[in-house]
Amino acid sequence: MFDKILIPTDGSEFTKVAINKGLELAKCTGGRVTALYVIDQTLFANIPVDSAITNVYAVLKKEGQAAVDYVRDLGSEMGVRVDVVVVDGPPARTIIDAAKEHDVVVMGTLGRTGISKLLMGSVAERVIRYSHVPVMVIRSPEVDKK
Repeated sequence: MFDKILIPTDGSEFTKVAINKGLELAKCTGGRVTALYVIDQTLFANIPVDSAITNVYAVLKKEGQAAVDYVRDLGSEMGVRVDVVVVDGPPARTIIDAAKEHDVVVMGTLGRTGISKLLMGSVAERVIRYSHVPVMVIRSPEVDKK
C-alpha cells in the first residue's frame, strides 16, 4: 500500500511531528522512506554569484544534510530504512516531481493563514494541489503555541 514514503523536510522544528508520523507509517506498512531536503535556488536567482553566495549555499547544503540525516537516524532507531536526498530546485516543484516515484508524501506545514500565506505561499498547499499521489500534511503543535 504505502511501500515508498516521501518525507520532505526543511530541518525546522515544525517538521519533526511530520517526520515521526511518516516513519510510524513506514514502520506499520513495512515501507521505505526517502528523506528529501530541497535547497531553494530561487533565493539566489537575482544575486550575482560571488564568494558570499557560495558560502551561503555551502551552509544551506550542510543544513540540508543534517536535516535528512536526522530522519535517517530516527528511522534507524525505529527499524525503518531511510534513503537521504539533498537537491537544488524550487521546493514545491521538486517535491511534486519526487513524489511521482513514491506512494505517499508525508510533510509538515507551518499553518500560515491570511496575509502571511498570501505573501509567502505554501509549499504544502502546492504539493497537495499538484501531486499525483496522496499527501498527508501534519500541522505542528508548535504553531498553536504562538
